[in-house]
Amino acid sequence: MLTQEQAEKAFPDEVVTKAVTRVVKVPGLDKPVALITIDNGFDHTRPSTFGPQSLVSLNAAFDAAVAADPAAIAVTGKPFIFAVGADLSGVEQIADRSLALDIAQTGHDVFRRFTESKIPTFAFVNGAVMGGGLELALSCHYRTLSENTAAIALPEVFLGLFPGWGGTQLLPNLIGPDAAVTVIFENALSQNRMLKPKQAAELGITDALLGSADYLEQSLLWAADVVNGKITPARREIDRGAGWDAAVERAKAIVHGKTKGASPGAQKALELLEIARDNDLDAGYAAETQALADVLMTDPLRAGLYSFNLVQKRARKPAGAPDKSLARKVGKVGIVGAGLMASQMALLFARQLKVPVVLTDIDQARVDKGVSYVHTEIDKLQGKGRLSPDAANRLKALVTGSLDKAAFADADFVIEAVFEELGVKQKVFAEVEEHVSAECVLATNTSSLSITDMAAGLKHPERVVGFHFFNPVAVMPLLEIVRAEKTDDATLATAFATGKSLKKSSVLVKDAPAFVVNRLLTRFMGEVVKAIDEGTPFEVADKATEPLGLPMSPLVLLQLVGAPVALHVAETMHGAFPDRFGASPNMKKFVDAGKSSVYVWDAAGNQSVDPEVQALWEFGSVELTSEEVRRRVLEGVAEEIRIMLDEGVVAEAQDIDLCMILGGGWPFWLGGITPYLDREGISEKVNGKPFLAPGVASVPVA
Repeated sequence: MLTQEQAEKAFPDEVVTKAVTRVVKVPGLDKPVALITIDNGFDHTRPSTFGPQSLVSLNAAFDAAVAADPAAIAVTGKPFIFAVGADLSGVEQIADRSLALDIAQTGHDVFRRFTESKIPTFAFVNGAVMGGGLELALSCHYRTLSENTAAIALPEVFLGLFPGWGGTQLLPNLIGPDAAVTVIFENALSQNRMLKPKQAAELGITDALLGSADYLEQSLLWAADVVNGKITPARREIDRGAGWDAAVERAKAIVHGKTKGASPGAQKALELLEIARDNDLDAGYAAETQALADVLMTDPLRAGLYSFNLVQKRARKPAGAPDKSLARKVGKVGIVGAGLMASQMALLFARQLKVPVVLTDIDQARVDKGVSYVHTEIDKLQGKGRLSPDAANRLKALVTGSLDKAAFADADFVIEAVFEELGVKQKVFAEVEEHVSAECVLATNTSSLSITDMAAGLKHPERVVGFHFFNPVAVMPLLEIVRAEKTDDATLATAFATGKSLKKSSVLVKDAPAFVVNRLLTRFMGEVVKAIDEGTPFEVADKATEPLGLPMSPLVLLQLVGAPVALHVAETMHGAFPDRFGASPNMKKFVDAGKSSVYVWDAAGNQSVDPEVQALWEFGSVELTSEEVRRRVLEGVAEEIRIMLDEGVVAEAQDIDLCMILGGGWPFWLGGITPYLDREGISEKVNGKPFLAPGVASVPVA
């Protein structure tokens, strides 16, 4: 176990979560309860975490608790927060395996004291609990949980790690292996899905689900009843035979389906789940400790933490965004267009901004359909209990439709979502400008067209900005905010402030063809289609990128995006950069034939190439292997990123990665696209140098 001096040396800048022990008298107990409170001294916006110094503090608090000779030892957190795990910011400073091993061992040594205590131990989980925080709770003999706990999870596999302070051993032996697979693998690899308190109780993670009012008092009284024998919490019988085998197979299927073997943390978690079958903490914890030290010293894990930092830190302070004090208030929103994308935006603006939203379109039927969509979605939210009847009625009243753009006269923010054709959009903005004030922001949701050209004929081109959502609007967190040549700071600041109010992560992008995500995905997809055109079979080309562990293959992504949209963007990019972006005649025939997918599925769900697509496609005579296709795709993407950075499309490679994680579905545990290209040596081969400095998303040189 690390000493205080060693802990301070390991992470000198750690925000220490201090553990303080106090003695509490509880009715019904002859002896008091020693209550340990863990608190980093900040409010709930900065959750408590465990670094080396925090673990040393918790160990000392446990000593103080034992010295009080109590009837029970309990641990709880500061208001609304129990603890959310290890201090991941300190991992970046670990440059040698011996320190990683010491930290892993220290966590086990401290938490295990709660497990092996002769005095009953309790975790009073009063708020958000994740990762190492949940592992501390699992280390206790008993657990209560507040019914208003905001988040419960073991998210480590999502980051490329695994629960390394007892989670892989304790959880399956408490709730059973199959339920543990749900928490450790399925939820984590489903975009870090969280448990709600009721779900945690049903799984058996907590022994008692208590009301938030007087939660601590209720927990102390419940603990007293356990100590006195009035309550005996149930423990599940664990199937260590066929049931465990089935759970392991399910975990393997989830890991393969989500990561294709590309995440070392997920693979280690699988091995540790099998070890947990014997319920031998000596063997299990030793394996966790060694595995944690191994994984912490890998570049993929550092890249996963780099992703985490991008989303948690960089996304909150967008590079290049103007001072927020320049932002204007948005009290009404206008949307030109009432199709699906526009309707989704209307719902989002109404729900998050709580301001009037007006939809317009070319005829009343379209307007009515758009408004009806929004009202129907609000009804669905009410039906799920996410909105009260009053709240639903208020939201519906905010969203209206009109054929007359004069309805935008008092709007502060108008966004267009009409057909992706420059002339159409220019005409729309010219019409809108006749009705709105000079300060009203004119935003476009274009995915590839020039914002500068769109604003060229307007009286006030300085108030035009790109505001590019991703589909589905409510789900995708990225917002590309595009600065045209004449966009002023007030407009840009208003766009960023609005994006934040919509709970989106915004990235500043230069006005360049297809911006970031669509430009890279089009280059990515274009290289795959080019290989098919040359003669590579559909299935071979489609499986080429499988080792990356992306959420879906290129041809499945094509179906999701929509072939007509993909073709339009490809043709736009071909017009801008014909030497790097192709315009496939086969893709045009595919779209003209009304096809939406390369594949068809039989009644049993088996996938095969659609014979009609196979027949219409004209193949060349050059057949590549999957490896050759993959190298070509990645080299093309590496070239494009370097060009984009040279053009100043974004400030840094970190912004490329943030866009691809939040808008392109690039997995957290891969660390964004540039660290992957660096690790594979592709950046060096194509551009002569890596995108990121050593240690940024990799293990630093000791």
